[in-house]
Amino acid sequence: MSHPTQPPGAPVVRREGREKVTGTARYAAEHTPPGCLYGWIVPATVPSGHVTATRTADALAVPGVHTVLTLDNAPRLKEPDDPVLSVLQDDRVPHRGWPVALVLAESLEAARAGAAAVRVEYRTTDHDVILTPEHPGLYTPEEANGGHPAVRERGDADAAFAGAPVRIDATYTLGGLHNHPMEPHASTARWADGHLTVHDSSQGSTTVRDSLARALGIERDRITVVSEHVGGGFGSKGTPRPQVVLAAMAAGHTGRPVQLALPRRYMAAIVGHRAPTVQRVRLGADRDGVLVSVSHEIVTHTSTIKEFVEQAAVPARVMYASPHSRTVHRVTALDVPSPSWMRAPGEAPGMYALESAMDELACALGIDPVELRLRNEPAAEPDSGRPFSSRNLAACLNEGARRFGWHDRDPSPAARQEGPWLLGTGVASATYPVLVSKSAASAHAAPDGSFRIGVNATDIGTGARTVLAQIAASVLGTPQENVRIDIGNSDLPAASVAGGSSGTASWGSAVHKAATALVDRLAGHDGPVPPEGITVTADTEQEAGEESPYARHAFGAHFAEVAVDSLTGEVRVRRMLGVFAAGHILNSRTARSQFIGGMVMGLGMALTEGSTMDPVFGDFTESDLASYHVPSCADVPDIQAHWIDEDDPHLNPMGSKGIGEIGIVGTAAAIGNAVRHATGARLRTLPLTPDKLLPYLL
Repeated sequence: MSHPTQPPGAPVVRREGREKVTGTARYAAEHTPPGCLYGWIVPATVPSGHVTATRTADALAVPGVHTVLTLDNAPRLKEPDDPVLSVLQDDRVPHRGWPVALVLAESLEAARAGAAAVRVEYRTTDHDVILTPEHPGLYTPEEANGGHPAVRERGDADAAFAGAPVRIDATYTLGGLHNHPMEPHASTARWADGHLTVHDSSQGSTTVRDSLARALGIERDRITVVSEHVGGGFGSKGTPRPQVVLAAMAAGHTGRPVQLALPRRYMAAIVGHRAPTVQRVRLGADRDGVLVSVSHEIVTHTSTIKEFVEQAAVPARVMYASPHSRTVHRVTALDVPSPSWMRAPGEAPGMYALESAMDELACALGIDPVELRLRNEPAAEPDSGRPFSSRNLAACLNEGARRFGWHDRDPSPAARQEGPWLLGTGVASATYPVLVSKSAASAHAAPDGSFRIGVNATDIGTGARTVLAQIAASVLGTPQENVRIDIGNSDLPAASVAGGSSGTASWGSAVHKAATALVDRLAGHDGPVPPEGITVTADTEQEAGEESPYARHAFGAHFAEVAVDSLTGEVRVRRMLGVFAAGHILNSRTARSQFIGGMVMGLGMALTEGSTMDPVFGDFTESDLASYHVPSCADVPDIQAHWIDEDDPHLNPMGSKGIGEIGIVGTAAAIGNAVRHATGARLRTLPLTPDKLLPYLL
């Protein structure tokens, strides 16, 4: 019997929506077993040095305080797979905010009071926390984040640039940025009969389980990590963070369940950040705007704990045709918290610099910025020479220009004004790679005709449950309501993290393969489904390990209109439009939410989000949402996202590309270019706050 099914791309309402809005969705810090202790971290108050003594008597005297873990009594770990997890193991303080003790108490209030009563003594050493373009510690690493070579050269970029009739040589500076998901990082751990169960706010509980097993020196089958509902991550929860190791250690040490939730003001030091970058972009072109040389060189910082190099120059290897190219990453290790992934790492800061420089080139040439980009479309990926599986950037630019009314604008700067407001428009391109990781899934047919899919995917607010049900239902030929989805538990078939815009492609491919195998099994099965049902499993290790002969990327075009107050320097975004080419869109409702969410985050990058490093104390001064300003709904009166549905057979069974991150990539540049058009002032440091604009307006 056939069942009516909704076609892929249908705007299916997310499955967990009612649970979230009614408060029945349970997050990591809302699982509180009987007898639970509450933890509070004691952070280091010096930027570099060693702990010489930890005085805990006053803390233990606080009513309700149970235990204080220090480097003297904390359980010993094996060598973790990530050095940031090696907490309370030695006396070194690699940066301010590093955990140096953990107070455990019968209540959260007692734990906080106890932590305030701990007295830590240090032997300090000289510290260095400020990134400069000529820092003496800069070096060229072997790789940037993601396994990209740190340096790539084609032809002779310097000579071609020197001989170009039109040249742009500009440096763009971005400070540190912070992920700040709505739900801070939290873990609840308990041991029972030698088995550890952890509810963790993470983007991948399989990864957390494996890291805990290595750090604790136990078998993986003795650990279950649950990440059923996660209130955002934006990369900061892509790998385990210290709180999950501390919670597991403390639960083992005390014999009681332990819950540890990070205060927001601790997150800047503990859960990673987007590293600051100084980016020099040099573009050489002929007088028709055809690029002859592209050079993108960045410097950034990492910590003394481990090397993490923001791959900001990598997008320049993808975007525009040029016979000569040079892309370089250099880094210095400072006494700062370890940087990590933040939404669209590399692409977001790198495309801000590249797309701002392209706008500067368009202005120098007197060529429309959309037309300039179209004139430099490559026939194949410039860096590798591989053909694109699909590349519809030109279609995005043209469709976006039509929808936005781009060609009606006066290209002259500072030409439009309404009262005190200067009006301007800007455009920028966007790109993000198609990434995929191996995953496994199970598909189960029950006697009542229903189906159950198991895959350890993580829904960080993107609607993963919903789209995976749609994928399974389309293969099984059943309404998606007839498919149950089990995710967020490391006892399920192992799956990759929700990161790199790879979740749907990775998990969906495994679900598609398992569902297909189940259809085949049922087709060959005689008689009714047995009482225990029929289950098949499948994994995509082979498919994910195959190198594609194609360059696979999503593309997009961002358009923005801004109003700049000529008296105060305030920038208001009046409208934003994004048009994307991201394969086949599997759920139009959740896709639009992801695109718009990324664009709003890009607006924050452009106008409000800024973080400064205090040279004396060695920490980020904007450590909460009162000082680190994220945009609200009122900051974006009119925001639209559209897409061009692509038929790309070189991706995965669904024909989909990742969409979670491309929305942020071009937004900041489009807004910055619009501010230049409105005012005639080219600012090269984000965020574009009034104090930076005012000197150009007076």
